[in-house]
Amino acid sequence: MAENLEESPRPGSTEPSVDQNPPAEVFVEPEVPFKPESSRLQSEDDLGGWPPIVRALRNPDFRIFWSGNFLSNIGTWMQNVALGWLILELTESSFWLGMVGFAASFPFLIFTLFGGVIADRVNKRYLLVGTQTIMMILAFLLAALAYFKIITIRSLIVIAFLNGMVMSLNAPSYQAMVPQLVRSSDLPNAVALNSAQFNMSRVVGPTLGGYAMAFFGVAGNFFLNGVSFLAVLASLFRIHYPETKPGDGLTMWQSLKEGFAYVRANAQMWAIIGLVGTVSFFVVPFLTFIPFFARNILHTSARGLGILMACSGLGAFFAAVTIAYFGKLRHRGAVIVASGLFVMASVIGFCYSHSFVLSAFLQMCEGYGLILTVSTVNVSMQQLSSSEMRGRVMSIYSTSYLGLPPVGALIAGAFSKYLPTTHVLAAMSGLAMLVYILYYMTSAPLRELD
Repeated sequence: MAENLEESPRPGSTEPSVDQNPPAEVFVEPEVPFKPESSRLQSEDDLGGWPPIVRALRNPDFRIFWSGNFLSNIGTWMQNVALGWLILELTESSFWLGMVGFAASFPFLIFTLFGGVIADRVNKRYLLVGTQTIMMILAFLLAALAYFKIITIRSLIVIAFLNGMVMSLNAPSYQAMVPQLVRSSDLPNAVALNSAQFNMSRVVGPTLGGYAMAFFGVAGNFFLNGVSFLAVLASLFRIHYPETKPGDGLTMWQSLKEGFAYVRANAQMWAIIGLVGTVSFFVVPFLTFIPFFARNILHTSARGLGILMACSGLGAFFAAVTIAYFGKLRHRGAVIVASGLFVMASVIGFCYSHSFVLSAFLQMCEGYGLILTVSTVNVSMQQLSSSEMRGRVMSIYSTSYLGLPPVGALIAGAFSKYLPTTHVLAAMSGLAMLVYILYYMTSAPLRELD
């Protein structure tokens, strides 16, 4: 599924308002009153036999949606492994890794904000069906070009851009849809479980992808990703989803302006967006260069690349389980900053590691810290926003999280033509650490976020 760097990142990548110096009031209200479909669930405290750590799965529609996305995300990660390896086989250059990463993510800077406005106006399920279908077609096209050996770096860039454009419209609807499938008390657990399934797929997908490349070549990975979209499409047709309220009569530009004003007026949201933008611009581009480290620094095979990416996913999965187990985390401002600093330190260590075992361990650390950050941010943004503004709020968040990495990757790729790639990526993470520390020291709303 498209949520990749997701979590959908991200991963990413939102409020009318009055002056809010004190901590913002928390709104967690669905667009329509939630009505459980299972007669076994009589109250908020009735878990229907589900353990508290997975309490959100008691909601039937969320359970279906969660399962379909898990299968689809496995295919997406299989494709990601093959794509990075294919780029290096075609070009032998880390610069082109950055260029394809830029092409895939740049649309988030342009289209995600409009995707958020659209998400607040149309039925999110139908929008997701359309975007998922287009991404499935692009995966099959990639498989065909690779199978017949007519693929070029230019065709990869074009397909990456088209896929990114569709994903940018998909992300806000995906983020805003989850609160409509669960009780409001289950939202933190639902976000944690979404991170868990996404990161379980980061473990399973790259592992299977490495073996699939060895047996079937990269075309097989692309084809299996196309097939995996059928799982999420089936889940979207099965779930029950409330009707969307009619539009408020505002133009798209007016709605977008209203969304920015809403976020800007909320000091805690604005601080979170600043932190997300920092880590996305300076740190997340590192993920684009993992194939470079695997091939040129650690001198490993495609299977080794799959293991490195799986280790990152394993760490991220542990982070999601941590959040699901503890429920609502306290002192969320401090958690976001501390986990972000942990990620940056892990990336710097990875840049200078020449041991495969140490690199794999640092990838686990990076994955753990990144998802702890992203999940905490995601829950905070969802709970600080009203249901009428949630699509736009999440589009601004998604733009910050998913739209800035391509710019960072492009800059890193450009500097890597003149400086060692390891030095460039380590310096970017070091600068991000400085920004995070200064942000926390100077932002009282961030420190007060609980």
